[in-house]
Amino acid sequence: MDNTKELETKPMGKLLWEYALPTIISQIVTSIYNIVDSIFLGNSSDGFGTLYLAALAITFPVMNIIHAFGSLVGAGSSARMSIVLGRKDVPWAEKILGNSMLLTFFFGFLFVTAGYIWMKPILTLFGASPTTLGFACDYMDIVLPGMFLVTLTFNLTGLMRSSGYPKKAMWIMISGAIINIFLDFLFINLLGMGVVGAAWGTTISMAITALVSLVHFVNPKTFIRFRAHAWAPKLYIFRNILAIGISPFSMNVAAFAVVAVLNRQLTTYGGDLAVAVYGVVNRAAGLVFMLIFGLCQGMQPIAGYNYGARRSDRLRQVYGLTMRVCIILGVCGTLVALLFPRAIISCFNSEEAILAMGVPALRYLMVFTPFIAFSVVNSQLFQSIDKPWIAIVTSLSRQVIFLIPISLILPGIMFRSNGGGVTGVWMACAICDVLGAVLSGILLIANREVFHDGYVPPLRKPRKERGPKNVELN
Repeated sequence: MDNTKELETKPMGKLLWEYALPTIISQIVTSIYNIVDSIFLGNSSDGFGTLYLAALAITFPVMNIIHAFGSLVGAGSSARMSIVLGRKDVPWAEKILGNSMLLTFFFGFLFVTAGYIWMKPILTLFGASPTTLGFACDYMDIVLPGMFLVTLTFNLTGLMRSSGYPKKAMWIMISGAIINIFLDFLFINLLGMGVVGAAWGTTISMAITALVSLVHFVNPKTFIRFRAHAWAPKLYIFRNILAIGISPFSMNVAAFAVVAVLNRQLTTYGGDLAVAVYGVVNRAAGLVFMLIFGLCQGMQPIAGYNYGARRSDRLRQVYGLTMRVCIILGVCGTLVALLFPRAIISCFNSEEAILAMGVPALRYLMVFTPFIAFSVVNSQLFQSIDKPWIAIVTSLSRQVIFLIPISLILPGIMFRSNGGGVTGVWMACAICDVLGAVLSGILLIANREVFHDGYVPPLRKPRKERGPKNVELN
């Protein structure tokens, strides 16, 4: 059954809601995967709760790197599939499905093999002590193959959304989170398996979701499914997938560098307290950004499909509606942060020292949230309409091009004493929100022809494989 026809016909408001809601829920579910192990291990009754949490924290950077490679394939393949389905080219879409699987298995083999070979040096590099290294290795020994299953699931559920099954993708993610919670309770609380139980809970739950996702694309009733021709490696498909996926991949990798630089600056000017405040403020701001990112991911298959179908009117509609809603969310987030910062931070930590430093920090980091929303929507648009290098510049402008150098220079020059260095870090974040939005707007104006009626997207396919039907859409 072809569920993608509604992408070209259904009223835009209803359509965006149907695609955005599942992606927002999936964002929330993903955050549950990140915290559920910590909750159960931190409250473990065997007396090792603190060590378990420390070991788990050490493994997070490793898993985040793996997630970055997952986004490299998953985001690129789902965006490409939306575009080619807009061109009504089902065989090409099936080739994207098969080739994205080949890339997923390739990267999965690389990081699982490398992880087992260099596990101890890698974990030590990320801060494992002799006390926590054993627990961290016990966890990674089991969960490392599970991380491959995570990337496989994210790739397949993204392709489900692009091929017209957003609700099914959402329910698969929700089911995986519920299974993970149940298994953690069973293995950690009832069986006392500690960090090993947490690893098995995550791995088994992701194995189940990966299997269900695979079954979807094997089902003969599914619109886009695995076929023999889809597994033939195609260099141009690899290139097209990776060209688009490099934007979210770069953003994920850049996030590590940004956190490292900011933590270093905050430690220099404010010590461990400033680092703790940054963690709290980031989690609070993340609640708003989760909604914005989820809405933008809901826009992606709609924008990509109509871009491929040369429906510039529909592309303008979904972009304009997404932008309006995201900016409204940004304004609401800013107002709440400016008016109730103490109440927000108290939800995470009510110590007076945290509150004293956190209140101005939250205001600085959230004052220009609408500008961040503007940049995020534009970055997702460029990713959806096959403008990968512009998407990279847009997504990295705030984090790398502006934030890293300004955060290194501003605190030392303008705020040398009385806690002013920490204020300089917060101010650097606010300045970069504006600069990133300005650059994003310039790039949008420079590429505004994609919204013009009659714009013809580049095919990105070898001439020998195009055929008559690929030259013009009927």
